[in-house]
Amino acid sequence: MTALQRTGSADGRLDVVIIGDGYAAGRQADLESDARAAVDSIFQIEPYRSYRGLFNFWLVKAVSNQSGVSGDPTQDVVRDTAVSSYFYCDGVERLLCVDERKVDSYARKAPDSDVVFVIANSTKYGGAGYSGLTSTAGHTGIATMSSDNPSSYLIGAHELGHSIGLLGDEYQDGGGDSYPGPEPTEPNLTMQTAADMLYYRTKWYRWIGRSDPSGGTVDAYEGGGYHNKGIYRPTEDSIMRSLSNNKFNLPGREAMIAGFYRHATLLTPGISTARTLGASTTLRVSLAPLLGDSLSDVRVHWYVDGVEVREALGRRAVTPSALGIDQGTHTVTAKAVDHTSALRDPASRQAASSSVSWRIAAR
Repeated sequence: MTALQRTGSADGRLDVVIIGDGYAAGRQADLESDARAAVDSIFQIEPYRSYRGLFNFWLVKAVSNQSGVSGDPTQDVVRDTAVSSYFYCDGVERLLCVDERKVDSYARKAPDSDVVFVIANSTKYGGAGYSGLTSTAGHTGIATMSSDNPSSYLIGAHELGHSIGLLGDEYQDGGGDSYPGPEPTEPNLTMQTAADMLYYRTKWYRWIGRSDPSGGTVDAYEGGGYHNKGIYRPTEDSIMRSLSNNKFNLPGREAMIAGFYRHATLLTPGISTARTLGASTTLRVSLAPLLGDSLSDVRVHWYVDGVEVREALGRRAVTPSALGIDQGTHTVTAKAVDHTSALRDPASRQAASSSVSWRIAAR
């Protein structure tokens, strides 16, 4: 196991375990090179780019008995690989599936596992995104991609959209003319028109009418979730609809950031919160290294027994005595909030807030 990136403790970061499949013993250097290239390419796309500081990447160098992947180049090809990646999953050539039990066994070798990313040694176009998993290793999603297809990094970004953001596919793909219901659970698909969403204040109503980075404006565009009618997506195009567009739309971007914060925290204590401390103890915190509009808006707020000490705003280190504590037992709290304009849902904003507290006994 190799740490490709470690920006904080496993309990405060979104830990992505990268597993190579179809890399024999002599190809492990290729695996690490492919893994680094995949991460660097995917994390040029927003919102991955701005939030890379919330991630740890752990590379598990699984050794396969054979190089290559089953189903490449044709469905009859079978190879003996570490997690049994294979194309033609469910009869769909581009769908690249894995043996989840084998994935779990390798993922447990990392310090923590929130999401697994399987890189299959292949030039063939394909990938898959699993979400809502209950695994013995702790992860809730798996994304797969081939290593050396020209579109691989876009496939990886799309599939992680399923696994992290819980996003649905926004394209139509042989699913019949009319969506049969019920209301989709995915945040970027709905049975409601724009007027319905605005009236009932549901799904992406907060974004309707806004200019979108993927092109056009946010509205309700019919077609998505593999069906042509009766289901709507937020924009004409996005990375969840086609790989010719490398941008998440605004509702999708918000869902991705909320997904990052499901596993990661913005604020990390530099001193234990498990024991009572004295008034002269220096309380330290660190912020995850974010980019973009997130970084400029993040400041640390300090509170004593729930009342903010405005003079300490923005500090990363304070003493309880400097906060006005000179006697008695009190609670000191440090809090940071990501005020990025990419979040509009109050629940998402709440998830983007993190705090730590210490018990202080002054004499």
